[in-house]
Amino acid sequence: MDADKQMCGLGQSSEFVELAVEVFGLLADATRVRIILALRENDELSVNHLADIVAKSPAAVSQHLAKLRMARIVSTRQDGQRVFYRLTNEHASQLVSDAIFQAEHAVADDRLPHHHAERA
Repeated sequence: MDADKQMCGLGQSSEFVELAVEVFGLLADATRVRIILALRENDELSVNHLADIVAKSPAAVSQHLAKLRMARIVSTRQDGQRVFYRLTNEHASQLVSDAIFQAEHAVADDRLPHHHAERA
């Protein structure tokens, strides 16, 4: 089992740990998370359409998309002068989904009453 983890990069000494940290850092931005969620719900979107969805200026969205593109999280397709963005694969979308599920569970756990053991 440990050999399998090492082969696919899941071991703690993996060369991919630092790269994974960079991906988490890149996704540690609400606008980028919203962009990924919007692209997950649509096959592809233009900068202007994404800007409308995430309520940011096209210039700001374009800067975020450039970072996501450099990290190969999004890819592009050009149609005339318009550029359309799409998720390169499902991995970033899954990371965002997992983070949101974790946040939901954390909030739900905080809302549950805490039961303390009664002292005898």
